[in-house]
Amino acid sequence: MAADRDRFSTATRLMLGEQAAARVYRAGPAARRSKLTGRAALLALVVCSLVVALAYPTRLWISQRAEIADQQRQAQEARERVERLRDLKARWQDPAYVERQAREHLHYVRPGETGYTVADGDEGEPRRGPAGESPDQPWYGRLWDGLDTADAS
Repeated sequence: MAADRDRFSTATRLMLGEQAAARVYRAGPAARRSKLTGRAALLALVVCSLVVALAYPTRLWISQRAEIADQQRQAQEARERVERLRDLKARWQDPAYVERQAREHLHYVRPGETGYTVADGDEGEPRRGPAGESPDQPWYGRLWDGLDTADAS
């Protein structure tokens, strides 16, 4: 305690008084200082400013990256669809494929051939095609039924 008293001048000790000086000495230097220094406060302010300043551009960057990934996915799907359509176009260039499609969907037969329609064997309701038409009906009948249905709606 004597070493602490040597830190203050005699004038200060006289001015404060012996009891006040004792109270100051007992409190110690740690109790008088604030835990937050000016430099630490400035550093915290700079860090907070950087976080606020960079938050919006970072959010934009992340959303743009997601949008780019979505666009790349859509472009890949379009490339795959184009490839499928090219394959389909190449198949339609083959006369055998065209003939097979005409036989399946339009019930075409070559001259001299006999066309047969085989019943399903179920005694229930007759089998229906994709649009509700009967498969036993010829293609032109389905065409007229489709036109009548379109005209009614």
